[in-house]
Amino acid sequence: MTTSERQLEEELIAKLSELKYTHREDIRDRAALEANFREKFQQLNRVKLTDEEFHRLLEEIVTPDVFTAAQTLRSRNSFTREDGTPLNYTLVNIDEWCKNTFEVVNQLRINTDYSHHRFDAVLLINGVPVVQIELKTLGINPRRAIEQIVDYKNDPGNGFTRTLLCFMQVFVVSNRNSTYYFANNTPGISASTPTSAFCPSTNTPRPTTPRSRDWMTSPTPSWPNALSARCSAATWCWWPASKSS
Repeated sequence: MTTSERQLEEELIAKLSELKYTHREDIRDRAALEANFREKFQQLNRVKLTDEEFHRLLEEIVTPDVFTAAQTLRSRNSFTREDGTPLNYTLVNIDEWCKNTFEVVNQLRINTDYSHHRFDAVLLINGVPVVQIELKTLGINPRRAIEQIVDYKNDPGNGFTRTLLCFMQVFVVSNRNSTYYFANNTPGISASTPTSAFCPSTNTPRPTTPRSRDWMTSPTPSWPNALSARCSAATWCWWPASKSS
C-alpha cells in the first residue's frame, strides 16, 4: 500500500521528535513564525525588544541575497536600539550548540503581497527557518518536489526574499525511497542545473563536487531514520559556496 504524504510527514516528525526537536503545531503562518523568532531571539540575546525595534530588526536582517543571509546567520551582528545604544546579537550560538533551540513545523503557509505558498516541513534553529523538506509519495518522482521548490523561489515577491525564509540553507526532497538535498547557494537555481548537491549515501552528509546536471542519490531503506539524520546534519550546513565560485 502506498504511504500518503501525510503519513510520511507524521513519521518524519515523530523521528525528529525522538532526536529532541520540538514539534510546533501552533506555527502555521508568517505571523506565528515571526512571533516565535522574536521570543527565541530575545531569549538567546537576553534582551527585550519593543515592537518598533523588532520590526526594524526584521527589516535589517531579511534580504533576498542568500550569501548575506548566511553571513548574518553565522556572525555576530550589531543593531541600534531606540535609545541609540548598540545591541550586539547572534541568531545562532555557534560555540555552544546545545544552547540553541531546535524545532520542526509542518504545513507552514507563508503569504506575501505577491505569493501564497505552503511547506510540508521546516526545521528551525532559534526560530530561524534553515531547512525546508518537501515530501512526495513513492509513485512520484522527487524531481517534482525539486521543481516545486524552484518555482517557489522564482515566484516574484516570494517568501524566500521577503520573510525569514531568506535564511533557508538546505532543501530536502524525498519520496521515502529516494532522498535528495541541496544547498540554497545560488539566486538562479533551477531544477535542471543545480550548482551543488549532497550525496545522502550515509547518515553523515558529505559534500560532492558541484556538477551541473547530476542529482546524486541512493536508496534509503531505513527511512525515516536516515532522512531525519540527514536533516539534523544538514541543519548545520550554513556555509554556501562563495559568490565567486
